[in-house]
Amino acid sequence: MRDYKLIFAVLTVAIVWGTTFLAIRVAVETIPAWFVAGIRQFLAAMIMLFLLLYRKEFRWIGWKNLGYQLIFSTLMLIVANGMTTVAEEDVTSSLTSLISACSPIVVFLGSVAIGLQKFTFRAFFGVLMCFSGILFIFWDGLSDMANPDYRLGIIYLFIAIGGWASGTIFTKKLNIQSKNISLNLFYQFAFAGIVQLIFAFLFSESYNYENWSIKSISAMIYLAVFGSVSAFFAFHYALTKISPVQVSILAYVNTVISIFLSWLILDESISAKFIIAAVLIILGVFIINYNPQMFKKRRIEL
Repeated sequence: MRDYKLIFAVLTVAIVWGTTFLAIRVAVETIPAWFVAGIRQFLAAMIMLFLLLYRKEFRWIGWKNLGYQLIFSTLMLIVANGMTTVAEEDVTSSLTSLISACSPIVVFLGSVAIGLQKFTFRAFFGVLMCFSGILFIFWDGLSDMANPDYRLGIIYLFIAIGGWASGTIFTKKLNIQSKNISLNLFYQFAFAGIVQLIFAFLFSESYNYENWSIKSISAMIYLAVFGSVSAFFAFHYALTKISPVQVSILAYVNTVISIFLSWLILDESISAKFIIAAVLIILGVFIINYNPQMFKKRRIEL
C-alpha cells in the first residue's frame, strides 16, 4: 500500500524548495534583500510561535541548546539564506540555484578535512565533474565579471555556500539531536529575523515602502509560509519514513525545477552550455553522495 502522505511530503519539498530561488528573485525586484530575508524569517518565527502556543509546547530550551541554535541560525539562515537573497539582486535565479547546488562539494571537502568522511577516488571524480560544470557556467560570462555588481553577487553566493556547508558540518561534528525541532526552529527563525532586519535598516540604501509591489510582497510571504515552514515540516515527515540520503536527492530536483521556472516565468536565457553545466554539477554531486543504501527504504527514528 502506498504511503500517500510520504509522496505528498516528498513532492512538497521538491517543488517548494525548487521555487524559492524564483520567489527570492521576484521579491527583491522592489524590496531590499535584507528586508526580504529578515521579514521572511521573522514571519516564519511568528508562525512557529503560534503553533507552539496552540500545542502548549513553547518553553525555554536552555542556554547550551540556545547556543547551538544561534550558531546554526547564523550559519544557515543569516549567512547562507541572507547572502543568497542579497546575491539575487544582481544574479539570475537560475544561475543562483545552480551555483548553490555546489554546496555539497564544500561539505564533502570540509568533512574530509576534519575527518568526518573518508577520501575516495569516486568522490574526487564527482568533485572534478562539479568544477567542470562551474567552468562551463563562467566560460561565456567571464566578461560579466568586469561588472562590479555581478562580481559581488557571485562572491555573496560563495559566502552563502560557505555558510551552508559550515552549518552542515557543524551539525555533523557535534551530532546534535533534537527532541523538539519545531521549538528549535522558532529560536533559529526569530534570531535570524531580528539580526537580518537590523542589517536591513543599516545597509539598505533605500527602503521606501511605497515602492514595494504586491508581487514582491506576495513572494516574500510565500517564502515565509511555504519556503521556511511548510517545506520544513514536509522534510521532517519524509525523514521519519526514508533515509536522509534519500531525501538529499531532492536537492538535484530542486535545481532542475528552479532553472525551468526561471526560464518559463522570468524569461531567463538558458544556453546549451548552461544545460551541460547543470548536468555535470548534478551528476557530480550525486556521485559524491551516492550510497547503495539510498535506494533502500528504511524508517529513521528521530
